[in-house]
Amino acid sequence: MNKILSILKKREATLSIIILLLGIFVSIRVPSFFTYENICNVLKSYSVVGIFSLGVLLVIIGGGFDVSFSAIAQVSQYLVVWLLLKHIHGNLFIAFILAIAIGTLMGLFNGFLIDHYKMPAIIITISTQNLFYGILYVVSKGKLLYEVPSYIWPLSNTKIFAAAAENGSIYGLSTVTVLWFALSVLFAFILHKSVIGRSVYLVGGNALAAQRVGINVRKTILFVYGLSGAIAGVASIAHVSIIQTVIPNSIVGTEMSVIAAVVLGGASITGGKGSVLGTFLGVLLFAILSNSLTLLRISSYWYNVFTGAIILLSIAVNALQELAQARRKIRVKVD
Repeated sequence: MNKILSILKKREATLSIIILLLGIFVSIRVPSFFTYENICNVLKSYSVVGIFSLGVLLVIIGGGFDVSFSAIAQVSQYLVVWLLLKHIHGNLFIAFILAIAIGTLMGLFNGFLIDHYKMPAIIITISTQNLFYGILYVVSKGKLLYEVPSYIWPLSNTKIFAAAAENGSIYGLSTVTVLWFALSVLFAFILHKSVIGRSVYLVGGNALAAQRVGINVRKTILFVYGLSGAIAGVASIAHVSIIQTVIPNSIVGTEMSVIAAVVLGGASITGGKGSVLGTFLGVLLFAILSNSLTLLRISSYWYNVFTGAIILLSIAVNALQELAQARRKIRVKVD
C-alpha cells in the first residue's frame, strides 16, 4: 500500500491521471477525439515542441535557463535551407548535420557567456535570443523562403502504421513524431545511465558540491548548452518539414509552451530535478488541451490562460515539495 501511495505522489503518475480524465471527458463530448487519426495529428503537431522540450529539460536540470532556443532554431532553419538551395547539393542527413552544427555553436556561445560572466542564465539567453533573432531579421530582411528542398518533406509526410480514411487520404504516425520518441529515449539514457548525465544532475543540484567531488562544472555547462543548441537545430528541420516554408518569425514565440511543459513535468526551476517521462507527459497534456479547445470550439485565447496558470501551479507545487524535503532533512538532523 505504501509503495502504491509513493508512486501516486510522483508527478508522472499525477499527469497520467489528469491526461486520462481529460481524454475521457473530451471523448464523451466529442467522439472523434479518441480516434487513431486525431491522435496521430495531435502528436505530429506537438512533435517540434516535444523535441524542444528535451533541450530545455537538460538546461533546467543543469541549473540553468534558456529562452534563446527558439531563436537558435530560427537561425539554423533559415541558414540551412538557404545553404541547401544556393550552395550545397545535399540530402536530409546533411540538413540535420548542418542544423546541429549551427545550433551547437550558438548553444556553446550561450554556455561560454553564462560560465565566463557568472550572470543569471535568463538574462544572458534573453540577450542572445534578441541578438540571434535580430541579426537574422536584419540580414534576411524578413524575406520568406517559399522553396524547401524536397528531400526534407518525407520527415513529416511519411507515415508509419498507416491507414486509409473514408475519403481516401492516408494517415498514421508521422516520422517526425517517431524522431521525437527516439530522441526522448536517447535523452533518458544520457541523463540516467551516463556519467555526464549524472554530472548534470549534480551540478544543477549544487554546483559547489559537484566541483568539490571532482566534476568539471565549466565543461558540464558547455555540454548542457551545446547539446540544447543541437536539439534546437534538430527541431528546426522537423519544423520546416511540417510547414514546408521558412518564415523568419514562425518559431520565436513558442518558448512559454515549451518551458511550461517541462516545468509541468516536474523539472525544478532551481535545478537538479526532472525527468524525460515527466516532460513527455507535460507536452502530451498541452497537446491534448490545445486539441480539446479546438474540438470543443472554445476560444484559443484560453490556451494562454491555461499555460500561465499551469506554470504558476507547477512552480508552487515544486516549491512546496522542496520546502517539505527541507523540513524532513531538518527533522532528521535534530533527531
